[in-house]
Amino acid sequence: MSQAKTGKDEKPGKEGKGQKENRPPKEARAPKEARAPKEARAPREGRQQGAGRDGGQREAPKELKPSRPAPVPRLQIHYRDTVVKQLMEQFGYKTTMQVPRIEKIVLNMGVGEAVADKKIMDNAVADMTKIAGQKPLVTKARKSIANYKVRAGYPVGCKVTLRGARMYEFLDRLVSVAMPRIRDFRGMSGRAFDGRGNYNMGVKEQIIFPEIEYDKIDAVRGMNITITTNAKSDNEAKALLGAFRFPFRT
Repeated sequence: MSQAKTGKDEKPGKEGKGQKENRPPKEARAPKEARAPKEARAPREGRQQGAGRDGGQREAPKELKPSRPAPVPRLQIHYRDTVVKQLMEQFGYKTTMQVPRIEKIVLNMGVGEAVADKKIMDNAVADMTKIAGQKPLVTKARKSIANYKVRAGYPVGCKVTLRGARMYEFLDRLVSVAMPRIRDFRGMSGRAFDGRGNYNMGVKEQIIFPEIEYDKIDAVRGMNITITTNAKSDNEAKALLGAFRFPFRT
């Protein structure tokens, strides 16, 4: 039996796999604890630490968070320090929670020409993105209208809702920069409130905003701007907007 096993191990072509008699016994092998850790082992030839599979250096991960926090809008500071005290003295509020505040600003642009050409909608979305600093939502038709060649589900406009810091920044640019650039501007109407503290206004040209370059637009478009507040009456809402230096017509 021993001769048969010896002859079986000595077959040609089996020398490279390592024979049992050449291996050291298990008792003579070094324990796992004595082996060098993976961190201490030498790197493979041709590959450096931190290199990719192709031998090139890996790129450092990009920082997702900004190094500095965004500054607080100046109108938000103005509301907290000045407007609240002014409205409490004017209307006799007992606490600061009763003082009305702006909740959101909604920009809506109708693009009926997009039914014939989809590029018009892309241009309108690009313009509103520059104005608001936020990508708008494309609105679609709810019903089919044969006279206007509109079917249900067709894109017919775009809108964007601003809250928080972006809302105050847009209101600052609207009052300080955009409105003075309106042609023959004589102030905004003080009767555009809906009875529940919300104000609606229309803009005929989007080029009044400094973010829009006149040479790069395909057409002049208007939009509707709705300022939503939690005021209980129109007088309180008008006083709130007036405290932000909103240019009402006298």
